[in-house]
Amino acid sequence: MHEVSQILTSIQSKDLKPIYFLMGEESYFIDLISNAIENSVLSEEEKGFNQTVYYGRDVKVEDIVGAAKRFPMMAEHQVVIVKEAQDLARQIDKLDSYVKNPQLSTILVINYKYKSLDKRKALYKSLKKNAVIVESKKLYDNQVVDWVIQNSKQKGYDVPVKTAHLLVESLGTDLNRVNNELEKMFSIVDSSTTITPKVIEQYIGISKDFNNFELKSAIAERNITKTFKIADYFANNPKSNPYVVTITLLFNFFSQLMIYHGLADKSKSNAASKLGVNPFFIKEFEMAARNYPMKKVSAIIGQLRDSDMKGKGVNSNGIPQRDLLNELLVLILN
Repeated sequence: MHEVSQILTSIQSKDLKPIYFLMGEESYFIDLISNAIENSVLSEEEKGFNQTVYYGRDVKVEDIVGAAKRFPMMAEHQVVIVKEAQDLARQIDKLDSYVKNPQLSTILVINYKYKSLDKRKALYKSLKKNAVIVESKKLYDNQVVDWVIQNSKQKGYDVPVKTAHLLVESLGTDLNRVNNELEKMFSIVDSSTTITPKVIEQYIGISKDFNNFELKSAIAERNITKTFKIADYFANNPKSNPYVVTITLLFNFFSQLMIYHGLADKSKSNAASKLGVNPFFIKEFEMAARNYPMKKVSAIIGQLRDSDMKGKGVNSNGIPQRDLLNELLVLILN
């Protein structure tokens, strides 16, 4: 994320490079850089003659090179952007000769989403010498939480750790989806407002009391009443609370709890580092460790695997998912 911020800063200050090769699984950062170049390098008057946008499925590498070799008209630069360039994967190596000797007045942007170049190939080596390469990798849950907090702060909004976790655990780690929901909320909520779970419930529609985040907390503290209230809410709102998401979250939690049990150094900073979570949540693991000894955690992980398979229709005998979840929770809390 720091690398992306540096690139965006250089674009805004007009410190431009002739080629930007943007690749990787996380499309959000690819779009962020590409859009920054598309929207800020040329004025609206200059774009008519000097900005060309191609799509990989509709163009050949030879056409891209031909466009990139042109000189700008009444402007310092021309911009050539190739979106969905992963559709050119079979011929992308033909770009190598241009990369070795790029037209310095052209800003060529290649959006190569959901995959990365083979680093052993000549094209990658040429790009390393003459281009900006960004490999945009999927972020882990805790990294997305940090991104939500920092991205919101840059826009003037205070999103506490607990709220950020609620968002990520409810919406997932797709940054485009999370960002879209945040932007919709920011367009309505004043920046002086602290974004609490109640605000999230009001503007995004995620229940502040009945969600996977609260379910995990209720299980950690072995609060039986709260656990089954949330499970009942899930059963009545299955589209908003998919069984597979709940199982995955609980599996990750108890897997982390198993790691926590095995730590010799259970200090907050070390535990947070080893578990890949914000230190804010180590108290939850401390409490869960008291309620679930290592042997019990091991058994729960096995039960979660079985429930996951049943949820996918394996040896389930047609049991509804609401009953599978209740059965699992009884086993966990017993």
